[in-house]
Amino acid sequence: MSRYLRYILLVVLMLVLLTVALANRSTVTLSLLPDDIAALLGWQWRIDVPLFLVLALGAVLGLALGFIWEWLREHKHRKTARVQTRTVSKLERELAALKDQTSLPDDPVLALLDKRQAR
Repeated sequence: MSRYLRYILLVVLMLVLLTVALANRSTVTLSLLPDDIAALLGWQWRIDVPLFLVLALGAVLGLALGFIWEWLREHKHRKTARVQTRTVSKLERELAALKDQTSLPDDPVLALLDKRQAR
């Protein structure tokens, strides 16, 4: 059921995006610099693209910047988790070593066999 719901939502999203693209087919001119600065420098970069392409690229760029910003913001949490994971691993190794030392049977032959199986 949820698979069909996902497909329905994807179809609706595609129809909305297609409608926006068809409604905004006219071309717009994108300039790298304002006209005054371009006149001062004597150089201007311009390109004519459809408006829906500008909208789509703006949305993709915004999402990418948001993801990068969040990844950088969460660095301290990932570092803390990494340190805690190392600490837990170290403590688990120490606990296993202590269990091996203290849980040996009274019989020396059985103790040797248990040590051999633990390796």
